[in-house]
Amino acid sequence: MKFRKFVTQALKFIGFLAAGIFLLWLAFRKVDFQRVAVNLKEANYFWLLLSVFFSLMAFLLRARRWQLLIHPLGDRPTFWHTFHALMIGYFANLALPRIGEITRCVSLGKKEKIAVDKLVGTVIIERTIDFMSVLVFLVIIVFTSSGVLKTFLNESLFIPLKAKVFDILNIPWFVWAIIAFTGVAAIYLMISNRKNLRKIRFFEKIFEIAKGIISGLKTITNLERKWEFIFTTILIWISYALMTWFVVFCLESTSGISFRDSLIILVVGGLAMSVPVQGGFGAFHYAVSRVLAVIAGVSLEDGLTYAVLSHESQIVFEIVIGLISLYIMYGWHPKKETNG
Repeated sequence: MKFRKFVTQALKFIGFLAAGIFLLWLAFRKVDFQRVAVNLKEANYFWLLLSVFFSLMAFLLRARRWQLLIHPLGDRPTFWHTFHALMIGYFANLALPRIGEITRCVSLGKKEKIAVDKLVGTVIIERTIDFMSVLVFLVIIVFTSSGVLKTFLNESLFIPLKAKVFDILNIPWFVWAIIAFTGVAAIYLMISNRKNLRKIRFFEKIFEIAKGIISGLKTITNLERKWEFIFTTILIWISYALMTWFVVFCLESTSGISFRDSLIILVVGGLAMSVPVQGGFGAFHYAVSRVLAVIAGVSLEDGLTYAVLSHESQIVFEIVIGLISLYIMYGWHPKKETNG
C-alpha cells in the first residue's frame, strides 16, 4: 500500500513537472536569452527587495487572518506557529500543487493539538475568499480596460474557459441526471444509516472528517473580530498589489506601467499560478509576458525578464522562509509562547 501511494505521488509529481516544463518551453521558445541576461544584469534590484518585503507582509497578514478563522473553533494557536505552518505549506506546494493546503493544516494541527479536518474547513473558507477577491478584480478590469486588453482576456482566458465548460455540459442530460441522482441517493443513504455505518471504521472516519470540515466552515459565521478579518483581507491584497507593482521599476522598459495596470498583471499572474504545476512554473511566465506585451507594448524578452524577476524572487523567498519554518517547527524547540 505504501509503495502504491509512493508511485501515485511520484507519477503526479512527474506529470505536473512535465506540464510546467512544456509551459516554460512555450514561454521561452522564441526568446533571445542573451538579451534577457543583459536585462537581468542591468535590473535595479532595490525595487525587487521592496517587492519581497511586501510579500513578507502578505504572508504575515495571511497568518493573522488564518488565526482569526481558527479562533471560533475554540483553539488559540500562537501567531508564529500559524505563520510557520503557512510557510511550510507554501514550501510543500513547490513539490506538488495544492498539497501545501493539507500540509500546513497537518503541521499546525500537530504543533497546537488541533483537529486537522477542522483546519481544512478554515482553509477552504480562506481560498474561497481569495478566489472571490480575484473575481472582483477581474470584473473591474474587464469593465474599465481598453479594447485591446479585452480582446487579450477574451482570447486567452474567457474563450478557453467557455470551451471547457461547454465540453463538460455537452454530456447528455440523462448522464447528468444519473450522476446527480446517484450522488443524492448515496448521501441520503449514508446520512439515514449513519448509526449503523459508524460501526464500520472507514465510514466512521468519513463522518468524523466531514463533521470537522463543516465545523471549520462554520467559523466564518462566528468570527470574533469580523472587522479585523475584513481589514486584514484588504491589506493582504494591497500588499500583493504593491509586491507586483514595485517589480516594474526594476526594468526601464516596464517602469512606466501604472499601479492600475499592475493590478492586471496581479490578476493574470494569480490565475496562472492556479494552474496545477509546481510553483506556477511556466504558466506564470507565459501569461505575464503576454499580458505585458498588451498593456505596455514591451518585447517578449522584457516581459519574460519581468516574469523571471517577479516569480523567481518569490520562489527563492518561499524556499528560504519555508526551510527556516521547517527547522523551527521540527528541529528547534523554543520556550512556549503566549497565545495570540
